[in-house]
Amino acid sequence: MTARAENLRSELRARLPETLPPRLGVAVSGGGDSVALMHLLHEIAQYEQVELLVATVDHGLRPEAPAEAARVAEQAAHLRIPHETLRWQGWDGAGNLQDQARQARYDLLTNWAHRHAVGAIVLGHTADDQAETFLMRLGRASGVTGLSGMPDTRDYDGVSLLRPMLGITREQLRQYLSECGVEWIEDPSNHDLRFDRIKAREALSGLDVLGITAKSLTRVAQNLAQAREALARYTQDSARKIAVVDSGDIYIERRGFEALPNEIQRRMVVGIIAWIAGQGYPPRQSSLDQALAAVQEGRTLTLAGCLLLPQGDKTWFCRELNAVAGESVMPEKPWDKRWVLAGPQTPDARVGALGEAGLPQVPDWRALSKPRKALLASPAVWQGENVLAAPLAGYSNGWVAEFTAETPEFYQSLLSH
Repeated sequence: MTARAENLRSELRARLPETLPPRLGVAVSGGGDSVALMHLLHEIAQYEQVELLVATVDHGLRPEAPAEAARVAEQAAHLRIPHETLRWQGWDGAGNLQDQARQARYDLLTNWAHRHAVGAIVLGHTADDQAETFLMRLGRASGVTGLSGMPDTRDYDGVSLLRPMLGITREQLRQYLSECGVEWIEDPSNHDLRFDRIKAREALSGLDVLGITAKSLTRVAQNLAQAREALARYTQDSARKIAVVDSGDIYIERRGFEALPNEIQRRMVVGIIAWIAGQGYPPRQSSLDQALAAVQEGRTLTLAGCLLLPQGDKTWFCRELNAVAGESVMPEKPWDKRWVLAGPQTPDARVGALGEAGLPQVPDWRALSKPRKALLASPAVWQGENVLAAPLAGYSNGWVAEFTAETPEFYQSLLSH
């Protein structure tokens, strides 16, 4: 092993968890960054007796993609690492292609991880990616959270996503591959100036005369990440005082909320929405401004799959019925990715939203002193047109509703926003 390889391996390992899971996944596209990551992790996995698995996502958007995935499979086979190509076929030509492809990539990878009992997936983002992200978000006038860049670790659908190369540059990795005699694939889209990331890459290349480099911007992002963590702690402490969890919904005391600094108000609303509606991109600034105004003025508002409902001196945050109205699963299966309902063995039982048709079948729901619309989106057990149970609406009938194992405790979840 060369000195360069040893230094890179040491830096990468220092950013990984102290104890690695028995099975570790790595996402490899075939580009220089992820190919170098695969080789470096192979050395670490052998030494620490960790089983490594490789996945390549084929978005089905470029004719070269299947051949590139096959090339990664060959390289993985040479290292005796199991490989699987994950194909996306969900693009219908509508919406933002890059956002949908990114979301699909993470969904495919985490589903693959669950199938193979992989506890964590390592991603090949580098210091250059972090710096480009910083510049793009700077152009959008992002705040502390946006400018703190990509986190080293993130939980996605119960799988840890690890980025241990955020302190390593693209050039360092290519020099390592060249020394090892390993080839990689150059994606032609990396030179397509139609993409904002490529524009940021070009802009960054001309800023080094000012001392602004991938390394320096990565350090700035790290500094802001520390500020983000401090704000997250403040938000968590504030939520413990004014926010109450009630059967998967949350209500806040408006007077206490209004006394908080604006930044903490925003963070709390983002955290509540993410906990109720699921992780994803936070609402846009304009939508958040509307939400803050709705809370302060005691108005009803729909936002990102959530419903904000005023009730006296409180505002409730609950799931929006339209977001879950079409979801139906068997008992003991995750519903809305957060609830599991279990009870007596019942033929043809299904779990779905309580809804307008179900609520009248629930006795004494008014005794809960909870907004009616908050109960409509709660899970119920159906047999045909009949409601057998609605545990969150006070009608258990031998059934229980529990959070999935992947659903974090609310107050703890605020530290990840």
